[in-house]
Amino acid sequence: MLDRLMLDRLVRPPLLALVAICLASCGDEATLPVEAGTGPNPQLPAPVQTILPTVVLARAVGWPEGIKPKAAPGFLVSAFATGLDHPRWIYVLPNGDVLVAESNTPPSPGQTGVVAWFMKMAMKWVGAGVPSANRITLLRDEDGDGKAETRTVFLSGLNSPIGMALIGNDFYVGNTDSIMRFPYEDGANAIAAPGEKVAELPAGPVNIHWVKNIAASQDGSRLYAGVGSNSNLGENGMESEEGRAAIHEIDLATGKSRIFASGLRNPVGLAFQPDSGELWTAVNERDELGSDLVPDYMTSVKDNGFYGWPYSYFGQHLDSRVQPQRPDLVAKAIVPDYALGPHTASLGLAFYDGTLLPARYRGGAFVGQHGSWNRRPLSGYKVIFVPFVNGKPEGQPENILTGFLSEDGRAHGRPAGVAIDKFGAPLVADDVGNVIWRVTPSETGSVAQ
Repeated sequence: MLDRLMLDRLVRPPLLALVAICLASCGDEATLPVEAGTGPNPQLPAPVQTILPTVVLARAVGWPEGIKPKAAPGFLVSAFATGLDHPRWIYVLPNGDVLVAESNTPPSPGQTGVVAWFMKMAMKWVGAGVPSANRITLLRDEDGDGKAETRTVFLSGLNSPIGMALIGNDFYVGNTDSIMRFPYEDGANAIAAPGEKVAELPAGPVNIHWVKNIAASQDGSRLYAGVGSNSNLGENGMESEEGRAAIHEIDLATGKSRIFASGLRNPVGLAFQPDSGELWTAVNERDELGSDLVPDYMTSVKDNGFYGWPYSYFGQHLDSRVQPQRPDLVAKAIVPDYALGPHTASLGLAFYDGTLLPARYRGGAFVGQHGSWNRRPLSGYKVIFVPFVNGKPEGQPENILTGFLSEDGRAHGRPAGVAIDKFGAPLVADDVGNVIWRVTPSETGSVAQ
């Protein structure tokens, strides 16, 4: 007699394949290229709503031996570290140590039934159906060869951690439900001391957008925390969205927290632009309005600014699915600075402040695009660079790393967090390939100046 484990191994793969094939026949197809939905003035066609949503899932298969992402001309890509456990986010300490949050979705006891089962199966198909390691790992390149020789568990026992920030000797972690503070000593391989809760963050048994990133203000007095919505459109009731779809500001001297900006469906990437000093965020927009809508975006974040969710998108473009509407809020919805393409799932955001790359990269943004599920054909699955001039984005995005998808549409990897190492090389967390990739200028190629 087959035991349950063996039955699961026999039944689930073909069942998942059948589900994927069935879903692939549903929904619509894009009529515009992804590029049309990028930049400060993206094309925003009429919404398309279908009986069943467009679902195109790239099955996660990992990297075959000898295969890696394709770097843009003039660049090389190499593995800084391999064999990680769903590496989602990266933070570089002042001494050059690289911290990696190995993290995934927390258990969701509040989600049951057929939809929850389907989501669980879908997450497994795309490489996200693994338990969260709940730890931060330290990687150290001791000889400067672009590979980590030292690997230690820096912090463990966390709760789906993502955000990391060091202020003086205080190390802060953004768990899915709180911000924690730990004592840090320069050069330490690990932190053993218990943490102290600084602030609670919206979570709960239903915690759809679980990622909670953090960024420290430039003077170290405040933390900013991105908190995604608990739904696509508030369909679970706006009471379940209390404190969500927002960026929180935490005053570290008093412990007081306030909503800094709202109407941001899922603000994941957080970073300060080095020329203007402004806080920027990368935001994942809503689904199920067609393959050409709505573009994800990055934008400077205005104090007390409202960015539309769920009532409107990209300024005053109404979403008629949301009832009742709030014309008072829509009237003041801020148009985002720069669209990043529909359904690209743009997560990582890092401004370049190094000198390894040519001067034109200075102040621009590297963006990790995790990849779509609600678009046909697929979008994202790459790392792009957006040039900035005088603190503002200018021009079209440039592909830096591609090749995360195979020719038949399977995912070798999926870029998530991005950071800049102590030498000025971009680092990319690949949470399906379980790799940290490192990008450098090639010795023989020429990066455009």
